Amino acid sequence: MSNTTLSVALVQHRDAGSVDANLDATATAVAEAAAKGAQLVVLAELHTGPYFCQTEDLSTFDTAEAIPGPSCERLATIARENSVVLVGSLFERRAPGLYHNTAVVFERDGRLLGTYRKMHIPDDPGYYEKYYFTPGDTGFVPIDTSVGRLGVLVCWDQWYPEAARIMALSGAEVLIYPTAIGWDPQDTPQEQQRQQEAWITVQRGHAVANNLPVIACNRTGHEPDPSGQSPGATFWGTSFVAGPQGEILARAGEAAPEILAAGLDPGRTEAVRRQWPFLRDRRIDAYAPILKRYIDPD
Repeated sequence: MSNTTLSVALVQHRDAGSVDANLDATATAVAEAAAKGAQLVVLAELHTGPYFCQTEDLSTFDTAEAIPGPSCERLATIARENSVVLVGSLFERRAPGLYHNTAVVFERDGRLLGTYRKMHIPDDPGYYEKYYFTPGDTGFVPIDTSVGRLGVLVCWDQWYPEAARIMALSGAEVLIYPTAIGWDPQDTPQEQQRQQEAWITVQRGHAVANNLPVIACNRTGHEPDPSGQSPGATFWGTSFVAGPQGEILARAGEAAPEILAAGLDPGRTEAVRRQWPFLRDRRIDAYAPILKRYIDPD
């Protein structure tokens, strides 16, 4: 990361109804963000269409694309025309019967710099991702760009401190989470609030534990269940940027698309790590049990 403040923008997304419409909306939002000085723009998870994992439908696989492919070409053009580093998220068709939930990172000149395949895959009511996505095999490897070394992860990865830590140990200068998360409309308001606060808190914890800024860009709006078996999902927005002590630098609203802007101070991680040297004090000689699935009491 350079020595000057990094201007970032998050495009909090609502599904526009088709791939073309979503990419048109993305182009408009990125252009607006770039006109206001953004150097790095982050998009939400699976932003070229609806969040299709609410139900299991074989025909949905027809919507997956190769990487690079048509959506990559459009995103590359958007990055190049606006001279921004752009982080997107696509449904990748890697081979017949092999699909991934994949983040893509484009340089200011439109070059595809790297990909990250989502490692942790959920399977919960309304989030049937194991039906669609093979767990990633790219590992937790930061992607070098002209604005810094980006630790790109995806949604469900944000609950796992191991993923954030390995990115930090690999030299990531910022943690980035394209996300699609929301409420079950049938949950009580109290349960909805607990879930949202947990989501914000755990990511702020990654910022604190690793002394790194965190960018979380979420979807917003209600999306019906295509099967009609549930009331659908209401994505809670609330995209945010946190600093390396977990401080909230910017936070979007819940219910509407939004372009959220923030500035990242490149010197903050160094300053905070001198004061709170967590990496120095790690007891790597004592952490072997973390590799176990569970440590039985006996």
